[in-house]
This record gives sequence, structure tokens and C-alpha cells, in this order.
Amino acid sequence: MNRTNDNPRFVQRNDDLELEPELREAVGNFKASLDAWGEDAMSRPREIVAPARVNWSLVTKWALGCAVFMATVSSGIFENHRRQEMAKVEAARIAEQQRELVAQHAREEADLMAKVDSDIAREVPSALEPMASLMDENQGTGN
Repeated sequence: MNRTNDNPRFVQRNDDLELEPELREAVGNFKASLDAWGEDAMSRPREIVAPARVNWSLVTKWALGCAVFMATVSSGIFENHRRQEMAKVEAARIAEQQRELVAQHAREEADLMAKVDSDIAREVPSALEPMASLMDENQGTGN
């Protein structure tokens, strides 16, 4: 396989270029080595490589594993969200109970204060009430 014979671009020129004998021998050995390597590579039997086959069972297992993982993660996120919402509802319910207890306590205090006020606001002490009722009757007769 000589390139100078096959391709006109590689025509040897021997103008004024004379190589030293050691360099000519080294280049000749290199060319011979390349020619031998090329001939060996061309005569070597080649293996036919079959296209890679897809292992669908492995793909299916991976897809199923990914789906299970995503379902687990999303259910965990949903459960966390649900718990937070339930905690908010429970906190609102407890706050409402606290407001009701405070309102009831305020009503009880108001009732107690009204009772104390009515007890203090009597015109006559309870021991003298029978006598006070007699006085009211006498005032009505025009004494």
C-alpha cells in the first residue's frame, strides 16, 4: 500500500533534499512499520457487535421502584400537611374554649358583683326589714 502510487498529492520530490543515511533509515523503518500495522489491521477478522438490548424487566423494576419512592415521599408530605392543619384546627378550638371560659367567668363575676351591690344597696338591714315594712304602711295611711 504505497500512497505515492495511489494519490498524486503524495508525489516524492527529490529536489535538493538529500537525507542523511541514518535519518533515511529511521524514516524507512517507520514507514515499513506503519505499512505492516495497516496490513495487519486490515487482515484481522472483525467482531460483529450486536446492538445493545434493552432489559425491559430491569427498566420495569426501576420504574416501579421510582413510583413507590415517589408515593412514599408524597404520602409523607401529605401526612405532615394534614397534621399541621389538624393542629391549627385544634388550636382554634382550644382558643374558642378559652374565650368561652373567660366570658363565663366574667358573667359569674358580674352576677356576684350585682348580688354584692344589691346586698350593700339595701335601705334597711335585713334584721330591721319587718319594722321598715311597718313604716311603709304607716306612711301610706297618712299619719
